[in-house]
Amino acid sequence: MIINCIAVDDEPLALGLVCAFIEQTPFLNLIGRYSSAVEALIGLQDQKVDLIFLDIQMPNLNGMELARVLDSRGANKPRIIFTTAYNQFAIEGYRVDALGYLLKPFNYEEFLHASNKALTYFELVNRSNAPATVVAAEQEEEEYLFLKIEYQLVRIALNEILYIEGLKDYVKIYLQDKEKPLLSLTSLKALEEKLPSKRFMRVHRSFIVSLNKINSITRNALQIGKVNITVGDQYKEAFGGFLSKWN
Repeated sequence: MIINCIAVDDEPLALGLVCAFIEQTPFLNLIGRYSSAVEALIGLQDQKVDLIFLDIQMPNLNGMELARVLDSRGANKPRIIFTTAYNQFAIEGYRVDALGYLLKPFNYEEFLHASNKALTYFELVNRSNAPATVVAAEQEEEEYLFLKIEYQLVRIALNEILYIEGLKDYVKIYLQDKEKPLLSLTSLKALEEKLPSKRFMRVHRSFIVSLNKINSITRNALQIGKVNITVGDQYKEAFGGFLSKWN
């Protein structure tokens, strides 16, 4: 399967890097590159685009605003993978149903991981008459990651993760139905970039939580099981965005 895509970024170096990554990925077909969201919007009128690699912080019309415009097209809208240096837009990305969220600077391995998720999505859509939101949900239920635990790679189902605690160069992964957490030699930031932003959120310098495992929320904290986790000041705005969709 070939996915027709465009790249949009007002930074020439960043745009060139994304285009180079697209061109070296066999199932991606680059049909346009734009240095502004306005140019991209005009270009989208003349060609069928499946996927947009879209920067957020751009002048005049930013990437999130372009995504909202395209969202009004319903089932015929192109899908989006955001490429940004700012993680506070993750909640907004959730609202426009983005397929991925690449945090700059990202490497080709991270780009390919996000692109493979898009490929899986489009293949499922082609094989099924189910609504796109249903297909995406089914896709996410099958997701997992591999982490190095002691001397082996361990497969961890995302729907089993309760929360993750960062400890300098290590993380503790707390799983449902497991008394002891798994200990992995990686950073919380690196793990945050691998987790789907629709399901996980960093709420503190030392904690990432699974959004669907939260039992209760107070003004400055949340509870998962018997554990209370404080929402750090720099994460309150993004977490407030998540809460606003329930109000």
